[in-house]
Amino acid sequence: MAKVKLNPILEQIRGRVGDLVFRRYEDEVVISQTPDFSGVTPSEAQLAHRERFRRAALYGKMVMADPEAKAVYVAAAERKGKPVFSLTLADFFNAPSIEEVDVSAYSGQAGDKIGVEASDDLDVQRVEVAVVDSEGAVLEEGEATRDGLRWTYTAQADVASGTTVRIEERAYDRPGGVGEESSEVTVPS
Repeated sequence: MAKVKLNPILEQIRGRVGDLVFRRYEDEVVISQTPDFSGVTPSEAQLAHRERFRRAALYGKMVMADPEAKAVYVAAAERKGKPVFSLTLADFFNAPSIEEVDVSAYSGQAGDKIGVEASDDLDVQRVEVAVVDSEGAVLEEGEATRDGLRWTYTAQADVASGTTVRIEERAYDRPGGVGEESSEVTVPS
């Protein structure tokens, strides 16, 4: 690849000019020919990704139009040193993840605690926990409360000893992305 020192006026150009595309990567300008996609039929996966990107851009525009939501992303963008709009896109594309579930204090009794650690590239908005029996019936469900990075759900119902239940956790972020995990627990006798 050849390197050329551009005239200071040309260094400020970005985007398409005729058959050339000017792109800025950190402190360098890269010039390439405009790609030719004529005759290319996109695959189903490409069409689905384009639609998802369209929805992400729409989410970003909605955030930019809402001063309260925009303030959250502006603060995060300043901390991370990234453009605000790109942060909204990344937040849309990256669902939260559940890092750890602590069921050591759960013995099937009302008042028992289930701990959940969830993370997101911006912020986890809420965590929901459900206790489901082996038939798939929901025995109880509700929102966990936040304590720093950890979320705690307090069981509301008693479960008979020896019963195997599935603890399902769902973490939600600002754009509505969902991260899910589940684990089976047998209630001690």
